[in-house]
Amino acid sequence: MAGPVRPTISDVARAAGVSRTTVSHALNGVGKVDPRTRERVVKAATELGYRPSLRAQRLRSGQSRTLAVVSSMPVAVAGGPSKLGFFMEVAAAAAETALMHGFALVVVPPLDTDPPLDTLDIDGAIVIEPDQDDPTTQRLRSRGVPIVTMGPQQGMDLPYVDLRAPEVGRLLLDHLREQGARRIALLLGSGHRSWYVDLAEVYARFAEEHGMAPLVVEADESGGEDTGRAACAELLAQHPDVDAICAAVDAFAVGAVRAVAERGLRVPEDVRVATRYDGVRARTTTPTLTAVDLHLGEAAASAVELLLANLKGTEVPQVVTNPAPSLVPRASTTGS
Repeated sequence: MAGPVRPTISDVARAAGVSRTTVSHALNGVGKVDPRTRERVVKAATELGYRPSLRAQRLRSGQSRTLAVVSSMPVAVAGGPSKLGFFMEVAAAAAETALMHGFALVVVPPLDTDPPLDTLDIDGAIVIEPDQDDPTTQRLRSRGVPIVTMGPQQGMDLPYVDLRAPEVGRLLLDHLREQGARRIALLLGSGHRSWYVDLAEVYARFAEEHGMAPLVVEADESGGEDTGRAACAELLAQHPDVDAICAAVDAFAVGAVRAVAERGLRVPEDVRVATRYDGVRARTTTPTLTAVDLHLGEAAASAVELLLANLKGTEVPQVVTNPAPSLVPRASTTGS
């Protein structure tokens, strides 16, 4: 037995007493349609149960109405074993905002191999904290795909959401000193992401301001917690007077906690540990990690809004500043 016949645009046109073109313009919000006519068309479409064909809309507009969110960071730091973290928090908030605007979101997860970006049918992309020579943004730009980044890309003039890295760094360093730390080491990731560059500059000024000899070490991003642990183990062996570690990446902070324990020291009594991102790792590590609320949900929503504005050709500022970060003190620095 055949199912119910799906109403067509011609049925709506007859019911509203207008042309097919007028129906199309009225329902898609294009062209000049008298408000009363638009209301009549919408009413007829609703009564008939008419739903525009998404495939037809795509063919007319040339848009897929799909955005992508891409991580340029290795899986070991972007998500880790749980697959939850900075990347997925951004993706979830971005997906919600995109859907409210009638766009779907493709999540391109962190991969150990290059993601198949050339096969994605997308209108635009959000790239999370790209490195200076990030191949992801280069490949997307070569395809002419509009891009917005979370955090600026060093050496590139792309629209971005400002996560206020210098303020985040100062929050962490000031807190460590307020908790009694006097020999604070900085643990950065390999590469030239804007977050690392900004944090290093803030740390240098902080060290000079307090008469503290700077002590900066790097860990390979691809190793995540393990390389963070190794870097901190070497750091503590060479500089036993270190009493605090400011880790640029939460995975490194977890590794630092392991290295402190392996040396027979305690967190925070002997060595305080603080990190940037207040995510799953910060909340579940023992002891829990002092971190910063970056307001990632708002940042992700802003990235989507900026990308959509650029797709529409709307004149808007190309840098969106996120709300001020706030410190989340926990046991790794306060002991409670």
